[in-house]
Amino acid sequence: MSKQLVGKSVLITGASRGIGAAAALAIAEAGASDIVLHYNSFQEGADETAAKVRSLGTNVRLCQADLGHTEGIKSLIRDVKDHSFDILINNAGHLVQRAKLLESTEEIYDVVFNLNTKSMWFLTQAIAPGMIEKKSGVIVNVSSIAARNGGGPGATMYSAAKAAVSSFTKGWAKELAPHGIRVNGVSPGTVDNYFHEKHSTREILNSVVAMTPAGRLSTNEDVSDVILFLCSDASRYVHGQTIEINGGMFMV
Repeated sequence: MSKQLVGKSVLITGASRGIGAAAALAIAEAGASDIVLHYNSFQEGADETAAKVRSLGTNVRLCQADLGHTEGIKSLIRDVKDHSFDILINNAGHLVQRAKLLESTEEIYDVVFNLNTKSMWFLTQAIAPGMIEKKSGVIVNVSSIAARNGGGPGATMYSAAKAAVSSFTKGWAKELAPHGIRVNGVSPGTVDNYFHEKHSTREILNSVVAMTPAGRLSTNEDVSDVILFLCSDASRYVHGQTIEINGGMFMV
């Protein structure tokens, strides 16, 4: 993948840590000319990611927005809509909080779906015309194994939102392929990162490892390397696929 993305302009959401930050570094190492990194509340992580990207010779701009709320979605779109991107990585997403059916509220529901689906839909709507005009572009959406198995306790809203992401991927691929734009997705299993530090216990994570044929949790780099593949010419005839990255835990 060395230097396959020379001259490319890239937007990555949710890039202050985890998969998004790892993807930013992988894409910078592949030669991207400039990267816009979106973040919400973890400015220290966004600054650290930006510094690492700059050290690789890539121009960086940071954009802050809370995508869990409509005004934050609109704010990010205003910040980036006039920029022409070659690659869009729709990575921003989160469980927000565990809430079973009888514990959930309308507020939690709105934040989960704003963050994981609505923001992705309308950001892509804003970026796609520039790609259509150039007759080229790559969009990679980050889904989750939860989209296929319903998620863990209290994660049903999140899993449903991620299932929508997988559907977006297929629908957009059919719509945009005639314009020279490839749309694909990745579906991580349980990644050993901040997401599960916050929302899972070590007991839960150990049980996942025990059920995983590969015998370990995945890393951010396991996922970012597949994202890089989907951004590169190596995947030039791959359209509408969501690649499962879970060490063999989900094979069907």
